[in-house]
Amino acid sequence: MNRPLENVKVIDLSNMLMGPYTTQILGDMGADVIKVEAPGGDPVRGIGPFRNPGMGAIFLNCNRSKRSIQLDLKKPEGLATLLDLLKDADIFVYNRRPQVMERLGLSYEMISELNPRIIYAGLYGYGQGGPYEKKPAFDDLIQGAVSIPWLSHMADGSDPAYTPTAIVDRGVGLWAVGQILGALFHQSRTGKGQKLDMPMFEMMASFVLADHMAGATFEPSEGPLGYARMLNPHRRPFRSKDGYVCAMVYTDKHWQAFFKALGQEETMTSDPRFLNMTTRTENIASIYADLSNIMKTRTTDEWIALFDEADIPAMRLQSPDDLLEDPHLQATGFFSVIDHPSEGRLRDMAYPATWSETQPSPSRPAPRLSEHSAEILREIGYDDARIKALADTGVTLKAE
Repeated sequence: MNRPLENVKVIDLSNMLMGPYTTQILGDMGADVIKVEAPGGDPVRGIGPFRNPGMGAIFLNCNRSKRSIQLDLKKPEGLATLLDLLKDADIFVYNRRPQVMERLGLSYEMISELNPRIIYAGLYGYGQGGPYEKKPAFDDLIQGAVSIPWLSHMADGSDPAYTPTAIVDRGVGLWAVGQILGALFHQSRTGKGQKLDMPMFEMMASFVLADHMAGATFEPSEGPLGYARMLNPHRRPFRSKDGYVCAMVYTDKHWQAFFKALGQEETMTSDPRFLNMTTRTENIASIYADLSNIMKTRTTDEWIALFDEADIPAMRLQSPDDLLEDPHLQATGFFSVIDHPSEGRLRDMAYPATWSETQPSPSRPAPRLSEHSAEILREIGYDDARIKALADTGVTLKAE
């Protein structure tokens, strides 16, 4: 089956994680993603473990379905080559600050004059026009800027801590895919491109405040910021007799089923805390504390069986090691073993959505640095002599 973005050309001038994660999804959807790398390649190539230099695990997991070309944009020939690549591109993705793009000669004004159809998609730290507009940004910094570490402190009084996964890079990357696809739909209807600014700070501020605006939603305020259930110190995996259980006893139906399973149906009417969602939210700290004590009375298997029977959402707590052997992921074919041309056998993850007609899927494993340079340049009309000259002067790198 054809994939949904077949014949869409993406020039990917991004590195690290957020931009590459975005373009990997577009590549899995069928787009021809050309990853343009600076001399030395994407820095993430060097994050181990790896079997060969420049092919680290994180790089392998966010750069499949792409082709790679190295270009030195500080040399006039390198910039000219990138501009040639952009002439017939549908989408241009970058993650440098707009000021850097301007200095490189890659502003929207210049690129759109070259190619009016281009979708010029920028993923960077802060929206333009404010005092932070020129600041560099990384996942940890934006987590702090939008209060994610402070929320953990509000919940249990511990020192503020970053979420131990790249929630900003991947969250903004997922959001960016939607923005780009919306612009692509507009392009298909009108033939017109446009500029997309997707600042991490503003996007993640809306992400966090959608939960925690709370009383400040109203003007004047109807109370403090913060969603009480999420900031409850007992909102964590519940300790059982022999492990941990993640349970979401949340709606009226859930609580009724829970107390029925325990033989305590009268609690829903005798204890005013459980009257409805409002009273439970108001008393969530004491309710979760009581639930935490109850959960210690049975084993994990016993609780999972009870919750499944009562149709209450619950899962056992798993480690990353457990995920690799998870029976559901095994049954749905989430993992597969592929043969990479240079890295040997690798564990690969499936595209995690199912389409009935145009199923996305990886088209190729993550590329070696500049692996496709000659191939890509030939496609835009460069002959072998010109390609050799670019390699000889260090503008591009001839793939081994």
